[in-house]
Amino acid sequence: MLIALLVTLLAILVLGFIRAPLIVWTIGAVAAAGAASYQCGSYIALGVVLALGVLLNVKPIRRAILTGPIFGIFRKITPAMSQTEQEAINAGTVWWDRDLFSGAPDYKRLHDIPAPKLSAEEQAFYDGPTEELCKLIDDWKINHELKDLPPEVWSFIKEKGFLGMIIKKQYGGLEFSNFAHAKIVTKIATRGGSAAVSVMVPNSLGPGELLQHYGTEEQKNYYLPRLAIGKEIPCFALTSPQAGSDAGGIPDFGIVCRGSYTDPRTGQRHENVLGMRVTWEKRYITLGPIATILGLAFKLYDPDHLLGDKEEVGITCALIPTEHEGVQIGRRHYPSGGVFQNGPNWGKDVFIPMDWIIGGQAYVGQGWRMLVECLSVGRCISLPAMSVASGQLASFTTGAYARIRDQFGLSIGRFEGVDEAIARIGGFTYQMDAAQRLALSGLDMGEKPSVLSGILKYHNTERMRKTINDAMDVHGGKGVCVGPRNYLARGYQAIPVAITVEGANILTRSMIIYGQGAIRCHPYVLREMRAAMNKDLKDFDDAFVGHLGFVGSNMIRSLVLGLTGSLIASSPRSGPTAGYYRDITRLSSAFALLSDMAMFSLGGSLKFKEKLSARLGDMLSNLYIATASLKRFEDDGAPQEDLPLVRWAVEQALYDCQQAMDGFLANLPSRPLAFVLSKVIFPLGRRFQQPSDHTGTQIARLLMEPSASRARLTQNVFVPKSESDSVGVLDLALKAVIETEALEGKLRKAQRDGKLKAIRAKDRLDEAVAAGLLTTAERDAVVRARQLKREVVMVDDFDQELQSHDAGVGVREAV
Repeated sequence: MLIALLVTLLAILVLGFIRAPLIVWTIGAVAAAGAASYQCGSYIALGVVLALGVLLNVKPIRRAILTGPIFGIFRKITPAMSQTEQEAINAGTVWWDRDLFSGAPDYKRLHDIPAPKLSAEEQAFYDGPTEELCKLIDDWKINHELKDLPPEVWSFIKEKGFLGMIIKKQYGGLEFSNFAHAKIVTKIATRGGSAAVSVMVPNSLGPGELLQHYGTEEQKNYYLPRLAIGKEIPCFALTSPQAGSDAGGIPDFGIVCRGSYTDPRTGQRHENVLGMRVTWEKRYITLGPIATILGLAFKLYDPDHLLGDKEEVGITCALIPTEHEGVQIGRRHYPSGGVFQNGPNWGKDVFIPMDWIIGGQAYVGQGWRMLVECLSVGRCISLPAMSVASGQLASFTTGAYARIRDQFGLSIGRFEGVDEAIARIGGFTYQMDAAQRLALSGLDMGEKPSVLSGILKYHNTERMRKTINDAMDVHGGKGVCVGPRNYLARGYQAIPVAITVEGANILTRSMIIYGQGAIRCHPYVLREMRAAMNKDLKDFDDAFVGHLGFVGSNMIRSLVLGLTGSLIASSPRSGPTAGYYRDITRLSSAFALLSDMAMFSLGGSLKFKEKLSARLGDMLSNLYIATASLKRFEDDGAPQEDLPLVRWAVEQALYDCQQAMDGFLANLPSRPLAFVLSKVIFPLGRRFQQPSDHTGTQIARLLMEPSASRARLTQNVFVPKSESDSVGVLDLALKAVIETEALEGKLRKAQRDGKLKAIRAKDRLDEAVAAGLLTTAERDAVVRARQLKREVVMVDDFDQELQSHDAGVGVREAV
């Protein structure tokens, strides 16, 4: 009997682990019941199992007795979704995120995704015009003197087509890939945030993208060629003072009516045409103060039924020339961290014709759908790219600075506290770049991953915040004193902008990521909800039975993988990263189980349990970041010298996923359920740890000297060749300091031994040459290294009015 029980238990575990179909479970159960009945001489158990088998496998009976009544209850308790919620849920596509929700990610599918790369034309643009634009950017001058990009920079941006990267060639645009778009923005952002914002906004969510997807042929043929060459400067006005994150609650409105207007483009007067009178007040509109074409979102009403039966038509998007009578534009906001053009605009009872609606009259009321469908693309590119730029610049500058700057006769990067901060900078930068790269691959394959766009927006900007904070800590006073030499201050000041725009991070984490992910990525939930909405019992029956099997399988898989330390899971790679794939599979099964248990125990109220929803979103996000980091490692050719970076990135993501699970279980309202789930998911305790100190030190060492790993991690940083530039001098100083480190050590020892007695440093060098400790060439190398080091560690000083800063090296003699 004991052997039979063990065999039965083993069979249950195996069938659950491999996700056997219902019919296989039924056959197994019948066989076990038959054997037991034969041994006992009673066939009651066999009869019960056979009855259950018929109930579960014969669909008409199952629907009549089991799933039919459940369907009725499900329809009553399923919370209704507003139209805006439905459109947000339906927007975009699901992609690799679906695999992570499945509990059994298909790693072959992951690695079959082509690695993103630039075409020859894109590479030439990246190496040519993008490099030239970076050379023209003087971020100090832009932000503190001109409060705008210089005219020559604006001219260059327009002339070279930077504003038309997403516009198709047939309309005069560059038609670059999403990967190229992101890399170009990243490189510009490492040189100047204001310039990067000015370039990225017309290529992100706005008139250009909306026109290409929904515009009439007349609108496309007129506007797109003009947008491509900067003849028109676009902006898109969505946010209102009373409606920020709640974009669906905008108070701006239009009333359908007949009226007259003069077209500012042609000067032609039009009388008694069908249109609308629009009243709006918008703010935070990037490029708004200088825009020539205003994309405007408002709610449209038709009280006189000039369009149809509906009085409330819905959110509508229109294009309005800013010279049009009644449009108020031109005033500016003053964003922290940059003085890119940003400001309010407004209008009262401004009449516009129906053909100014994007897509024409056929698209009235379709504005929200248009926006959410396009948003997933832009949110994968703009702010994530600027976050990557911040991480790469922090890695490049902080690694070099920590090697160049010394205290107590030792490079500050050798101190473990500083080493720990540098490791985080490098590790988070690797995560950010990997996460965006994978998403960009999906975009260029035609995907519009709405859930992943939320993950990128939140987690990249939060990691940007962490990397810049750590970089500021390492730089100390160098980062605190604002001036032309300070390459960190503007990024530090700009953090609130990235955290706030395109959906505030608090909202994105607590509502959007999991709110969309649970429904879109789950293999069964959306089918069940649609079946309930469509009153389709057959579809609900299939989805519900599949869902039950999915829950049971994930419970078994979580327990087995927890007990075995993931060792029985498969891995697509051998070697040092193999275990990470197995651990991700384990946590993916656990995440899927927790997700279902949250929906089961909380039902529709989960929508309002934002802290729990945020933790579920953190689980999904960190699983994505871990797999993206592994994908990047493989795409780079699995270089062994990058192992510390990929180890740190994956181990931190797995640890963060575990911590989110721990926090979720600690706060799940049903305490008995939380106890059971804890024992199933973590039967041997919480085993995932943060990256080791040794791994962190390896990363710090990689960033503190020229290496292939450092070059890969910081590949998009614009590095001027001039030593008078605060970033350009770093590489020169780093190489000079490394080359003279042994000589400096010899000099310090000679001074301690009393062989060098002069007070002034330069006099001690002369003593060293006279004593034969240094050759003349070695002394010159030390002098050169010290000059470069001085320029690296110096901060700017100004006159009393803080207007004129010092001119650089040589202003005063070093001690």
